[in-house]
Amino acid sequence: MSPTTARKRLTREESRAQTRERLIETAQHLFVSNGYGGASIRDIADKAGYSQGAFYSNFSSKEDVLLELLRRHMEGEATQLSTVMGNDRQKPEQMLAELEAWASTLNHDADWCMLSIELQLHANRSQTFAAEYQKVWDKHRSEIGGVIGQLFNKLGRTPPAAPDELAAAFMALSHGLALQRTTTRSDPSGRLIMVFLRGLIANAECLGTTAVAPTGSSSRELKKRRPSPD
Repeated sequence: MSPTTARKRLTREESRAQTRERLIETAQHLFVSNGYGGASIRDIADKAGYSQGAFYSNFSSKEDVLLELLRRHMEGEATQLSTVMGNDRQKPEQMLAELEAWASTLNHDADWCMLSIELQLHANRSQTFAAEYQKVWDKHRSEIGGVIGQLFNKLGRTPPAAPDELAAAFMALSHGLALQRTTTRSDPSGRLIMVFLRGLIANAECLGTTAVAPTGSSSRELKKRRPSPD
């Protein structure tokens, strides 16, 4: 075998990263096909081609893997939205069209819809997992709220509620519809989110009429900032 065709020897860090990725991919497959409770650490390690020791070198428990899958999904969504909103030269309709295109892909991953169910069920059964699960959701809600606030600012509109609250509503809609998804029916999450978003934008007051609520502000605080009618 020539040097050019010889397999590159992985560094220790690269080898560990590869092991971790295989364990995560295998765990996702087993969680979806067998359910969280039906996939043991031994099953995950064996299916990935590693020992249980290799699993514990990367994760302390199955819950760690489940949370990692959630974080990756949430971070991916936030990154995609930030990319859509990152072009300051976009015209409003072009920006909304790109949001439509992004929203059309929501919940199209059947595996993620199944994982959503497993995540919610396990959070309902485990208080320790629920606390970490909530932290990931809170972080994601804050990130999505920031994007929503940015969108309304670019459109010269005042959000009708705090961006974080709007983010929570859209996330609840998407998550709820994902939980109801069946293999024979397409998921309408993205389309409905854009219907509601366009409706909110169309009815929102122009900037200057009211103050924009910063991310994290409550709707009650927003109302207090509104000037009283003459």
